[in-house]
Amino acid sequence: MEIKYNLQDINKVAKSLLEFFETKNVKIIAFNAPMAAGKTTLIKEICNLLGVKSDVTSPSFAIINEYVDEAKQKVYHFDFYRLESIEDALNIGVEDYFYSENYCFIEWPEVVMPILPKNTLFVGIEILNALERKLIVSE
Repeated sequence: MEIKYNLQDINKVAKSLLEFFETKNVKIIAFNAPMAAGKTTLIKEICNLLGVKSDVTSPSFAIINEYVDEAKQKVYHFDFYRLESIEDALNIGVEDYFYSENYCFIEWPEVVMPILPKNTLFVGIEILNALERKLIVSE
């Protein structure tokens, strides 16, 4: 799936993505994109659509943020930018989160690629210009 969009249409894009995730019955989504491409912004919109009421922010320093959606299910948001090795990820118990059957949105997934579940979806974000992006979703 490929979508070109303007940043002001982020809500529509998030809705399309969430519907796609639900159709595929996938809850582990890894976002690959350069710095400032809009990973956190897109995840925030998806969380809003899930009914998360708390403030969705980048977990850059916390590594993991935990939210609760309107169905009282946990939603996990990871930022692995600062992790140096797969051992760092294993030490914080990421596999427990990945196999929890809750949504897991992962920014900077490179370090955990070898332990991501087989049904992980990958969302690449390409910066086209200051206001436009292109999403490429793959399995």
